[in-house]
Amino acid sequence: MNHPIFLPGATLGVMGGGQLGRMFVQAAQAMGYVTVVLDPDDNSPAGLISHHHISTDYADAKGLSQLMQRCAAITTEFENVPAHALTTLSATLSIAPSAQCVAIAQDRITEKDHLKRSGVPTAPYAVIETVDHLSDVPDNLLPGILKTARLGYDGKGQVRVTTRVELASAWDALNRVPCVLEKMLPLAMECSVIVARAHNGECVHYWPQRNRHRDGILAITQAYYENVPAALAHQAIEATKRIAKELNYVGVLCVEYFVLQEGSPEYAALGALVVNEMAPRPHNSGHYTIDACDVSQFELQVRTLAGLPLVQPRQHSAAVMLNLLGDVWLNASSDAATSSTPPWAKVLALQGVHLHLYGKLQARKGRKMGHLTVTAPTASQAHATALEAARCLGIEAF
Repeated sequence: MNHPIFLPGATLGVMGGGQLGRMFVQAAQAMGYVTVVLDPDDNSPAGLISHHHISTDYADAKGLSQLMQRCAAITTEFENVPAHALTTLSATLSIAPSAQCVAIAQDRITEKDHLKRSGVPTAPYAVIETVDHLSDVPDNLLPGILKTARLGYDGKGQVRVTTRVELASAWDALNRVPCVLEKMLPLAMECSVIVARAHNGECVHYWPQRNRHRDGILAITQAYYENVPAALAHQAIEATKRIAKELNYVGVLCVEYFVLQEGSPEYAALGALVVNEMAPRPHNSGHYTIDACDVSQFELQVRTLAGLPLVQPRQHSAAVMLNLLGDVWLNASSDAATSSTPPWAKVLALQGVHLHLYGKLQARKGRKMGHLTVTAPTASQAHATALEAARCLGIEAF
């Protein structure tokens, strides 16, 4: 059965009004689509620029009814949109990704079960849902990271533990909700792969990007071909495509990987790559594709949703992406309790710098306010310019 194609001029909807929704809206509008955002925040970044903004809760029946009446197809901005709301929408509309795929990504336990079926290794782990599960944890999982099964992101809902006493205390601190304890692994680096898969199974990808985190939040993405060894990159790409195929996934999917240190026991047991987690949407680590590739991850999101042909993206420039957190605004002020405008003129005087701000009205520590992408003909040039931009903005060097 052929999937319907929604050509420019049709109306596309997105559940969620944050920065990912905003960039989807920008890509859709550039291609000639009308957009609708459903988000409860009247000042949501995506809602402020969309043709239409339905300001209701994600599960509100009237809001969902309005969305269904206006749209030809609907996507999601983040994985914590209620899956049952997507199920309601899918009764009459094309939804990508599906409610089932989003539900799997919403729960770490379910996600790990899927990864097992896909034949892709994960860090050794144990599920903790009861007090008895605590005592059953194998000794070799410590030290580890205790993660809530649901609603964890950007380092939230995660606690590092080294002993059984710390594990029990951490589970109490997380209100004894279902959790996963993952063994801490010796890492050489972290990387991610973004793919886009169509209804007919066609799948395209970006080259793996190398990521660096601070306090659980992505800080820097380095995107150039020499950044990840070719054999490892192809292994990660094929694993990601296998995960998407097993899910019968439609849309943009990002899978984050740990690359293990060669020579470690874990490397011998698991191989070079293990999956950290997956995101059923465009990803922070793929923002560089707007400026460094001929087709961005957000255009691919539009294409998969609308049933348009997919083309293999080409990266035309080496790129480094810096996340701009609220700390940058706070660092720009002489008063630690207030924010000030960062020195954009200095930053934008650097060659190859592209500034993307998300329209958020208040800067807070750890809040994603925007990103900066540096493009250059070579990796060394992109790296040097990014270092200078980081220095101007008071961002810790890398």
